[in-house]
Amino acid sequence: MAEATANGLGQHALHSTHDAAAITKADTHQEHPIKLYLVVWAWLFILSTCSYLVDYFGIHGYLRWSLILIFMMLKAGLIVAVFMHMAWERLAMMYAIILPPILVLVFVTMMVLEADYTLLTRIAFFGPGP
Repeated sequence: MAEATANGLGQHALHSTHDAAAITKADTHQEHPIKLYLVVWAWLFILSTCSYLVDYFGIHGYLRWSLILIFMMLKAGLIVAVFMHMAWERLAMMYAIILPPILVLVFVTMMVLEADYTLLTRIAFFGPGP
């Protein structure tokens, strides 16, 4: 290194002497075919249409919201997997990004169930409100 600096060669000149086989996997850029993006776009369109049809056909109650949430989660999964390139990430990175929202949903569900239990307990002990 001292000889290269003394000869006027910078650090960039030293790195240019490496051969192409020394390039690691992290340095390469992966290209995805346009067909993949078009197929995902078509699936997003189909799922959005299905979500609209739930409202169009007048489905009500828990079935309506269940179908809308299922279609929404499928669309979000496709977007995260393909457009955010999560399908090609390491497993640890996937867990770091996907696990927290899943845990939030689990905890919100637990709170909703606990809220009904608390309300029923208050009504049992204090009677119905005015």
